[in-house]
Amino acid sequence: MKTFKWRRSLCAAVFLIGLSPAIGIAPAQSADIVVGVPNWPSAAATANILKVVLEDNLGLEVELQNGTNPVIFEAMDTGSMHVHPEVWLPNQTNLHDKYVKSKGTVRMSPNGVSSFQGMCVTRASADRTGITAIADLADPDMAKNFDSNGDGLGEVWVGASGWASTNIEKIRAKSYGYDETMELLEMDEALAMADVDAAVAKDANHVFYCYTPNHMFALYDLVILEEPPYDESKWLIIQPTDDPEWLEKSSAPVAWDLAWLHVHYAASLEESHPEAAALLSKIALTTDQVSHMTFGLVVEKMSPADYAVQWAQDNADLVDSWMK
Repeated sequence: MKTFKWRRSLCAAVFLIGLSPAIGIAPAQSADIVVGVPNWPSAAATANILKVVLEDNLGLEVELQNGTNPVIFEAMDTGSMHVHPEVWLPNQTNLHDKYVKSKGTVRMSPNGVSSFQGMCVTRASADRTGITAIADLADPDMAKNFDSNGDGLGEVWVGASGWASTNIEKIRAKSYGYDETMELLEMDEALAMADVDAAVAKDANHVFYCYTPNHMFALYDLVILEEPPYDESKWLIIQPTDDPEWLEKSSAPVAWDLAWLHVHYAASLEESHPEAAALLSKIALTTDQVSHMTFGLVVEKMSPADYAVQWAQDNADLVDSWMK
């Protein structure tokens, strides 16, 4: 069993907040570059940082536009959007393979940010229930420890709607067998984190999808549930966009592989704005930096736009390195 209690300097990010009012997205028809904004804080922070960097250093007009992962990739393919600020791999492998490898209309910046994904319980939950492994959730007696509404099933948050990881967690629940003993909750991250807050305040048992970079490890004493190590031969993932029988045909009874977060951008930028394409190809961030982004937006309540301006000022040397 792994216990993670991270200090503020190591906090991490990828959780939903009310983004639209903070982003201030305007119509993008006349913009030189349109940056897509998926629905999690680190992506919002990175998108706004890219806007500031591209405008201040290259004199381009950059607009931000909300979109899901499939929508942003399709828009980069057609040229109506130009940048996805944070593509998770292997989560978005199907989209990456289609548009980067097969069609060649999207490019991936080679510098990735490493990420962990798994299932967590609060330390108090682990101490009370004795749970150590994700497979323990398939035991009806263990699952009842996480039943908050008395229906005989435990509850587990598996992610937000539109996240590829949410579909994969459903596959993993089926593979481990706890889809029969646990209700798989799909909701916005802000609501899910409010549930964690409430469980901690009430000293109640709680289990949920967790990952880094993310601010939750800075706020709570969490235990990551054990599971067999990643095995490529046992990781068979099909997304709903690829097959209507995706869940039945998929299997993943092992841990996630280490994930990587990459900026992706439209190949068309190499023709229309080559200087922007060159900059985007050199974007390089660390896990700790992305962690601070999420902490700033979620915990310190900064708007993505304000955070981006301050970040660009504080990291001028790093931005300069992307320009060379």
